[in-house]
Order: sequence, then C-alpha cells, then structure tokens
Amino acid sequence: MIKTVRTLCVAALLLIVNTSSAQVDSVAKVKSFGHLDLSLTAGTTGLGLELSMPLSNVFSVRTGYEFMPKFNYNMDFLIQVGDTPESKYDENGNRVETKFDRLAAKLTEFTGQEVDDNVRMIGEPTFHNWHLLVDVKPFRNKHWHFTTGFFLGPSNIAKAYNATEEMQSLLAMNMYNNIHYKLVNDEPIFGDTYLSPYSYPGSAILEYGRMGIYVGDLKNEFKTDDEGNILKDDNGNPIHKPYYMEPDGDGMVKATMKVNSFKPYLGFGYGGRLSKKSDEYYVSFDCGVMFWGGKPKVYTHDGTEIISDVINHIGSVKDYVDIIDKFSVFPVLNIKLTKRLF
Repeated sequence: MIKTVRTLCVAALLLIVNTSSAQVDSVAKVKSFGHLDLSLTAGTTGLGLELSMPLSNVFSVRTGYEFMPKFNYNMDFLIQVGDTPESKYDENGNRVETKFDRLAAKLTEFTGQEVDDNVRMIGEPTFHNWHLLVDVKPFRNKHWHFTTGFFLGPSNIAKAYNATEEMQSLLAMNMYNNIHYKLVNDEPIFGDTYLSPYSYPGSAILEYGRMGIYVGDLKNEFKTDDEGNILKDDNGNPIHKPYYMEPDGDGMVKATMKVNSFKPYLGFGYGGRLSKKSDEYYVSFDCGVMFWGGKPKVYTHDGTEIISDVINHIGSVKDYVDIIDKFSVFPVLNIKLTKRLF
C-alpha cells in the first residue's frame, strides 16, 4: 500500500508540473450543466469511471463507481493442541516432538490423511463503491479544488478463506474435535459406543485438549474452576479463556472484514488541460480521506470479532491485527484522466 501511494504521488506531481507549465485555462463564467466530462480513475480506491458537470463557476458535482481489482494475499496460521503453545525447537535450535506431532501421527493412522500444523488462508479484497462528490474551486485559475461527499458500497471490504490444499488437515481437525466433545460430554462416539476417558485413547485425547488455530484470548470471558470461581494468575489477574478458530461444518475457516456502508469523504485536488491547444482532455489528482466509521472489524465464520473482542493476539495474527488497527480512515489518492463529452 505504501509503495502504491508513493508511486501515485510521484506520478501526480509530474503530471501537475507538466500541465501547469503547458496550459493557460480560461476563467470565463461557466454555465450550469453546460458540459459533461467522462473520466477514468485509478488509485487506492481501485479502478473506476466518473461523470462530472459544473453547477457554477465555483461548484461542480461528480458521480462514479470504482472497484478494487482482485488479488490474493497468503496468510499462514498455526494449529495448536490444548491451551499451552509449544515450540518445535529447543533452546539449541534442535527439532523436538510436540503434542501436535504425536496427535497428528495418530490422526494420520486413523483417517489416512496427512495433517499439517500450518493452515494457509487466502486474503482477497471485495472493495467497491459508488460515490457522489462536490468540488469547490475557490481560486481564480480553477486548478485547485476542495472536495466533500460520500462513498457508498457493501460493508464487506475483504475476505479470507483457507486454501484448498488445507482441507484435509481441517477435516481431520473437525473429526478429532467432534470426538473430544463427545468424550468430555459423555456422549457415544457413534451409535451406542462410548470411549472411556480412563483408558487409551480417551485419556490421551482429554490430556491433549481440543485442536484449533489459536488466535488470542477472549477479552470478556475468563477461565473458572469447578465451582465457577474465576481463576487468576500469580499476579492476581483473571485468566482469560483462549480463542481458537475451528473449521465450520464444511471443514472451512473463513473471516470477513467489515466497515460502514456509508463513508463520508474530505479531500482536495489539482488538475488542468493536457495541452494548452485543446480543452478536450484533462488530467488531475485527488487526495483525501474516506471515513469508514471507526476501525474495521474482522469476523470469523463463528461470529467472533477478532480486533476488539480478542486480546493478546499472537504470531502472524498479531501482525495483521496491528496493521488493521491503524486504519480508522482510508487514505485516498487517485489519478484521473478526463475527456470532455460536450
């Protein structure tokens, strides 16, 4: 994103220098709705088309649609067994066997499927908007404009889902967690067949705990003892319940990023004719911020919001959350090529 914004800034500045040195625009009085412009736009809001008309010599209105081209971003998450994270390596860097390794071997023996401790998820933007903007041109040469208005589009702006090759690990995870749930709740594994919690493999399953993608701890939920008392650590702080992202009924893990559908906009821009010999083509840029109603929210398929309802994020999850947490507004920087239709 930073590289894209930097590139667009340099391109915009070069265009401004070129158009400013090559043109002398008329400042004659503009007739309301006297002409119609069609523009191609490209920038941080995606690619789009826009129509604009003057309301007076100072005000003009424009409307259009833009979409973010689809691209994929890979994100890796670790599968964990039980409440305690385990390292694959000792202090000397030697590979050591973990609970997951032992359990994965048993699951492979039982299901015939290889189970990996890493789940790759694919991030994909779903960002597109319609906009209505009003430009104000207070200066005599009419190159600079200040803009207000809004963008309107779906609240879902991005999604993430597991890669196809992760399905076998996720299905094996679902099978294991289903057995664990029935064992803990004293339900038959199938039919009238029960698994004893006092003999192998029931005792091992209880010892290992559930399997899932450990994301962090639930902010408003705490561990309790058998009498319902909240457990506390050595410093007297309540111990939060861990949150694991587990596959849904289809064996998938998914997440959706959401913002407000209605997004106010404030910005400014600069533009002018491409050539002083013709008033048919124009070039300009817009710079501003889109207010999308606070920080984005990210919901998993089970309804958990992992930005504000989960704390103590770990690993790569923490990196992604830290990035999202900084964007309470969306930076807008677009370049526009305009053709006068009439």
